[in-house]
Amino acid sequence: MAVSDQEFKDALKQWASGVTVVTAQTEQHGLKGMTATSFSSVSLEPPQILVCINENADTGEAILEGKYFAVNILNTEQQEASNQFAGGSSQEERFANISWHAGENGAPVFDQALAGLECKLVQQVKAGTHWIVIGEVEKVTTQDGEPLLYFNSAYRQLQTEK
Repeated sequence: MAVSDQEFKDALKQWASGVTVVTAQTEQHGLKGMTATSFSSVSLEPPQILVCINENADTGEAILEGKYFAVNILNTEQQEASNQFAGGSSQEERFANISWHAGENGAPVFDQALAGLECKLVQQVKAGTHWIVIGEVEKVTTQDGEPLLYFNSAYRQLQTEK
């Protein structure tokens, strides 16, 4: 017996996750970016990560064409950026309101992100309505801060002891 779409969504809302914005830039597609919470490490040797991207997302097209992308791990001050890149805004509007620079592979890296992982596409696997995109991390930048979290359909912050 299969679960309903709503049952599946209700169960996954109970999984707390960090928030990332996946970005790419190509001549054909230009600047592309989207919010993604389906992100995970894959391997230490070689350093690899994965991100899941809907097959209809234009950011995915740019990654698959250009073979390079970046994953920007957001901090608590970047909730607005997460919302912008989640949809409803044009790609041009998304990038107009964020401070970023082109990474070594050309993909946009957010200046204020907790971490930026610049990746080369090494494998893509089709699973249902999504592409599982596996990238080898070629460069990392990090800075101190608190992560932006998402749980039960809302943004959250770590509660720190003082």
